[in-house]
Amino acid sequence: MQFVTQSGRPDYIPIEDHGIIGDLHTVALVGDDGTIDWCCLPRFDAPSVFGSLLDAKKGGSFSVSVAKAERTKQMYMPDSNVLLTRFLAHDSVAELYDFMVPDHPSCPKASVRQIVRQVRVLRGRARVEVYCRPAFDYARVPHQVSLVPDLGAVFTSAVGTLTLRASVPLQVDGDAAVVAVELEPGQTLELAAEWGSELRPLGDSEVSRLLDLTLAFWDGWLRHSRYQGRYREIVERSALALKLLVYQPTGALVAAPTTSLPEAIGGVRNWDYRYTWVRDAAFTLYALMRLGFTEEAASFVDWLRSRCLEAPPERGLQVLYGIDGRAELPEMVLDHLDGYCGSRPVRIGNAAADQLQLDIYGEVMDSVYLYNKYGQPISYDLWEALSRQLDWLEKHWEDPDEGIWEGRGARQRYTYSALMTWVAFERAQRIARQRGMPAPIERWRDTAGAAYRFVQEMCYAPDHGAYVRYPGSDTLDAALLVMPLVKFASPTDPRFLSSVERIEETLVSDSLVHRYRIDGSDGFTDSEGTFNLCSFWYVEALSRAGRVGEARYVFEKMVTQANHVGLYSEEIGPAGEALGNFPQAFTHLALISAATNLDRSIRSHPGPAARHCHQT
Repeated sequence: MQFVTQSGRPDYIPIEDHGIIGDLHTVALVGDDGTIDWCCLPRFDAPSVFGSLLDAKKGGSFSVSVAKAERTKQMYMPDSNVLLTRFLAHDSVAELYDFMVPDHPSCPKASVRQIVRQVRVLRGRARVEVYCRPAFDYARVPHQVSLVPDLGAVFTSAVGTLTLRASVPLQVDGDAAVVAVELEPGQTLELAAEWGSELRPLGDSEVSRLLDLTLAFWDGWLRHSRYQGRYREIVERSALALKLLVYQPTGALVAAPTTSLPEAIGGVRNWDYRYTWVRDAAFTLYALMRLGFTEEAASFVDWLRSRCLEAPPERGLQVLYGIDGRAELPEMVLDHLDGYCGSRPVRIGNAAADQLQLDIYGEVMDSVYLYNKYGQPISYDLWEALSRQLDWLEKHWEDPDEGIWEGRGARQRYTYSALMTWVAFERAQRIARQRGMPAPIERWRDTAGAAYRFVQEMCYAPDHGAYVRYPGSDTLDAALLVMPLVKFASPTDPRFLSSVERIEETLVSDSLVHRYRIDGSDGFTDSEGTFNLCSFWYVEALSRAGRVGEARYVFEKMVTQANHVGLYSEEIGPAGEALGNFPQAFTHLALISAATNLDRSIRSHPGPAARHCHQT
């Protein structure tokens, strides 16, 4: 055995060259070369322990590689979140199984946050190399590493301890634990990196037992899916990805498990997404309910009830919260980190928590309405808490806000915010009537009507033939593609169809959709990629408008934009590269919604697929 380096690896591999594993508390990003580039322990919003994704030299990583491997292939084990990386050489084949044990009673030791890695050699003789160097607290805190004979290594820092159990003796090099070992066919190398645990023996067959239990957990969970459509594989992969982004103790869902992955390489749109956006979580509830995952929906409703009860009467709901429900999420810059491919600043925390985004009430009420109808009847306490939020919205819906896209420029009276105000009061009326709940129905009807008229009379620009971002603007907003999805407009309404055509002319490029045209009004001038969420909203708009062949064409092109294991980031760059935080919940929930709607439309409108769609 000898010291291992990573000299042959590029500093940064593409964002999309990663899969994820997780335990319903946190996730790890695993490169297709077997390197863990990102993991926060013991939970999503904790400081990173492995962070080479944001600084290749200082960030810390945990690699397992095979010398002389000519190619690697990566896939998920069927119906699971167990990641398999295959190392292919002329004279050997080895496989790396990566997983974390889900936090569930069916899985022993589920209370331990651990990354489990098993290497199996299938053919030939393979030299397996391990390099583990954590970097605690975003690489701000040094650590010491010590070996315990026959057990493994202990990494000790002022902020926590990481233990690395191994089936072979490890060595120390500086502040890293390393090993290189030759394995014959049928032999294995097993590793378990645990947070905050005392070093203990890695028992015989322990890893194999944990692997079997983890596979059984994911297979059992996925069996609750009701989706039977033609896009089953990508839909179920999206559901599995969304489940990995749920923080089991509270039911909260993170927007993405990463921070500061750039929306343009070298740009400054680098945000921390490891928190729970009320908007994202509400849409996710809808997506998972459509597939039959009502347990997750119930957990989110409980989380939402707590946020509504805690919200101060003078403010209303926040845009986002910590996964434990905390409201304070101060944003700060980590100047000591270089950022992904030099994209700085690296941020932790998110100042958007202090923004005013009035649309969240519409998304919340829409998801609660669907849960009340298709899940479980909501409680009186939740109804009263929601009613108080509507009282606040009734007084403030005409205020300018930052809008759905969280701009950091001047506030405006965004069309999308008014649209969602209508949704909030329209859905509240439906719940009240269906359940006989006490409610000021007439006031809600009047407010919904005022919001509806505002959108139609102030936000539609006849000279543009489209709904614009806000009154007086000449900029379009792809968020308004949701109008028929939320029943505001008929999908064949002339105003909506004209708006879709204008969006196609100005925001659609090769079937991919930009959020809006960058003009500096959002406080930034640097570019960004196309927005995956909007591309899937475009699919739904087309299919609902009867342009089913084009919708199918766009959807299936979007399927090719997924990475090698079916995951999406926030955006797509001009060369098809993934941009932004990864994987992003919003993208996957929109995919589920688009796929289920498209299935229904194809069955209702059989015919050949379109040869092309409108492009600019």
